[in-house]
Amino acid sequence: MSNGAAHGSRGAPLGRRAACVAFATGLLSACGEDAAPQPPPLRVAVQTVQRSEYSPSVSLTGEVVARVTSELSFRTGGRVLDRKVEIGDHVTPDQVLAMLDPQEQQANVTAAEAGVQAAEAQLRQATSAFDRQRTLLAQGFTTRRDYDQAEEALRTAQGRLDAARAELGTAQDLLGQTTLRAGMAGIITARNVEAGQVVQAAQTVYILAQDGPRDAIFNVYESIFVHEPTSQEIRVALVADPAVTGVARIREVSPVVDPAGGTVRVRLEIVDPPPAMTLGAALVGTGQFRPRQVIMLPWSALSSEGGQPAVWVVDPAARAVSLRRIAVEAYEVEQILVREGLEPGQVVVTRGQQLLHPGQVVDPVDGGAS
Repeated sequence: MSNGAAHGSRGAPLGRRAACVAFATGLLSACGEDAAPQPPPLRVAVQTVQRSEYSPSVSLTGEVVARVTSELSFRTGGRVLDRKVEIGDHVTPDQVLAMLDPQEQQANVTAAEAGVQAAEAQLRQATSAFDRQRTLLAQGFTTRRDYDQAEEALRTAQGRLDAARAELGTAQDLLGQTTLRAGMAGIITARNVEAGQVVQAAQTVYILAQDGPRDAIFNVYESIFVHEPTSQEIRVALVADPAVTGVARIREVSPVVDPAGGTVRVRLEIVDPPPAMTLGAALVGTGQFRPRQVIMLPWSALSSEGGQPAVWVVDPAARAVSLRRIAVEAYEVEQILVREGLEPGQVVVTRGQQLLHPGQVVDPVDGGAS
C-alpha cells in the first residue's frame, strides 16, 4: 500500500506539466488566430528606361571688345604737363593725347647742337691741316709720317662729327616724344596718369581700342568643350536689346584655365557687327551641341548610395527593388540625364522610393513624377 501511495505522488507533477503544455498550446493557437495580416506591397510610380535624342544648347554672357587693343606710352620719362583726352573719347591718328614737360629734353637738344658745332670746327681744322700736309708731301717738304698723322686726325674729326650728329638726332627724337599721339584711330578705354604725375619711359598712359573688327569674349567652363557643337557659328544678342542680333565665329580659345574662376577665355569674331554692338556692350551667346543618345529620368527618381547618384530598379518578375549606381551626364531643372548604369527596358522607380529597402516587393504603377 505504501508503494501505491508513492507512485501516486510521483504522477501528480507529470499531470500538471501536461496540463500546462496543453494550456500554452491553446494560447499560441489563439494568438495565431488574432495576428494582424501582412500589409500590401508599397505602391510606387515607375518608368521604363529608353534612350532619347538630346540636343542641348548653352547660353553665356560675354562682352564686345576691339580686335586690336594698344597700350600707349611715352618713350621717355618726365612730368606730365597736360592730358587732352578722357575715357570714351574717339581719337584720330595724329591727335595729341598728353604732353610731358620738355625742359630736360630741350636742354639735351641744346647740348647736342653745341656738340655738333664743336665737331664741325674740329673737322674744318683737321681738313685744313691735311690739305697742307698733302701739298707739302707732293713738293717734298714734309715727311710721310706727318702726312699720315694729318690723315688720321681728319678721319677722327669726321667720326666725332658723325657721332655728334647722331646724338643730336636722338635728343631731337626724345624731345618729340614728349608729345604723345594716338598713332591710329580708336576709342580710349583706360587712362592711367594725371597732370603733374611723373612717369617712366614705356609706362602705360592710355589704352586704345582701335577702330575696325570687333570680337566677343566669353569665359566658359572647360566641361563645355567635351561635346562637339553643331556649328562654329554662335548667335549673339545684346543683353540690353535682344532684338539686336548677330553671328560670331570662334577665333581663339585660350590654352590655359583661369585659376581664379576655373574658366577658359574664348574669343569670337563678330561678323558685320550692328552699330548698336558698341565696345563694352554685354552679349548673350547661344550655341547648339550635336544630338546624342541619353536616358532621361525625372529628378524625383534620383537617390544616393554611398554618396554616389543611384536609382531604384524593379525586377519585373519578382517585383523586388534594388539600388543601382548611375553616372549622370547633366542635371537639368526637371530631369536628369543618365550616361551609364542603366539599359533600355529596365524599370526605374520615379516616385515613392523614400521608404524602400533592397529586396522589398513593390506594386509598380506606370507614371512619372508629379
